[in-house]
Amino acid sequence: MTSTTHNISAEPEPASVSNAMGNTQEDIELSDSANAQNATKLDDPYLVAFESPFDPTNPKDWDRVKKWTVTDVLSATGFNRIMVSTIMAPAITTIAAELHMSSAESVMALSIYLLATAFGPLVIGPLSEVWGRKPILHASNIWFLIWNVVCGFAKTKGTLIAARFLAGFGASAIYALAGGPIIGGFMAERTTWRWMFWSTSIFQAVMIVASFMAFHETYAPLILKRKAAKLRKETGDQRYVTAAERLEGGRPLPISRIVGRSLARPLRLLAFHPIIQYLAFLSAFQYGILYIVLSTFSDLWVKQYHERIDISGLHYIALALGEILGSQVTGPSMDGTFKYLRDRANGEERPEWHVPMMVPGALLGPIGLLCYGWAAQARAHWAVVDLGGVLFAFGGQIAGQPMQAYIIDSYPEYASSATAASQFVRSVTAFAFPLFAPKMYEVLGYGWGNTTIACIGLAIGVPAPLFLWYYGRRLRARAYAKTKSAVWSGKCASLALAVAV
Repeated sequence: MTSTTHNISAEPEPASVSNAMGNTQEDIELSDSANAQNATKLDDPYLVAFESPFDPTNPKDWDRVKKWTVTDVLSATGFNRIMVSTIMAPAITTIAAELHMSSAESVMALSIYLLATAFGPLVIGPLSEVWGRKPILHASNIWFLIWNVVCGFAKTKGTLIAARFLAGFGASAIYALAGGPIIGGFMAERTTWRWMFWSTSIFQAVMIVASFMAFHETYAPLILKRKAAKLRKETGDQRYVTAAERLEGGRPLPISRIVGRSLARPLRLLAFHPIIQYLAFLSAFQYGILYIVLSTFSDLWVKQYHERIDISGLHYIALALGEILGSQVTGPSMDGTFKYLRDRANGEERPEWHVPMMVPGALLGPIGLLCYGWAAQARAHWAVVDLGGVLFAFGGQIAGQPMQAYIIDSYPEYASSATAASQFVRSVTAFAFPLFAPKMYEVLGYGWGNTTIACIGLAIGVPAPLFLWYYGRRLRARAYAKTKSAVWSGKCASLALAVAV
């Protein structure tokens, strides 16, 4: 999934809070570091920053070929990793029979990959903000390759489930969810299900080689820190620092403290920032429903419409079409809406300018579910069911991209940690929801089952844009105050403990 974002700074905290408690490093990392850099850059020859108006070391100033090369490598790698999450869906019955798995265990083997992606970003995202995107990308690629190969050689259900979990730990991109079952259906019918994992491993190996050759570091704060370190080494002058290092007092922090703070950041954002909590809840429900559809779609065509496994996989084209159309429509529409609202606000850029695009998505997704559910219940023509799938996936993309853009624009300096916090909750529901889906459809049927989740989706999805539009900015301002209060309370508790001891 791709989303268009803009360089928007988080609102500064109220002055009274700042004056009362003072600045700590934990506070600084949640503040507007861009504004801090602008404030300290004036008349300071020792502040290391990107040259204006053009700096070839700045990822934003790379030439078009370099930008597209990096983007293509990331997209291809992300496509492959997330395709693996659903590729075994059409072959669940075959795999279960060969490895002697119960229905619950076979669904577990499919969805446990998503449980791992809940925890992976909590480590991968923050570490990329310490050591950069490049080494973490290479490490996660190799990790994923190893365990995906193990999946293909699994002889027992325990090995398959464990390897799926460990492979999912290295997967973090969210894209092309419906592509896997299309390919997996034909592999399960024409060859062995093991080639689902072997073929994606071969592709992953090729992309690892490509990423080592073509990927360049993209994390700007780390690029500047390396630039400052090089200047200090070449000149012997320790006064060369970046804005972030200046805020730290010019003293390098121990790597253990940097890593520990970075690993804790996503959970701290999830604990103290209502915006993260609210959007994580919304996207978690949406993502859980998506995986209910992905995990049960093939079963519908095999058991209700009596189609072959390979043909059942072709119906995922409907979901893929909805995703593709949604991503192509949402990006330009979101950009146009953002620019229009920004111009009306005299150039002020706010994450709320993404919110209007959530409205059609909140409506189209449930409508698609209703169409798909009742058409399947009535055994209507396959095209009617697939049309519902197109509308559902289309609406999901339209609703999901603005939420992702809102989070990134609210926390531009720590986008990886902010999205990791949201993805944690989202991946847990993607793991859990498919576990009860077969029983839900068995009891309620496809019609009332989809009606139930569609009504819940409308109840929480329609009010969301209004809530963010009117209260989003206020919640972001309050979140910073809460973070300060928590840090201050923690220091007081530590002091009291020290005195008591």
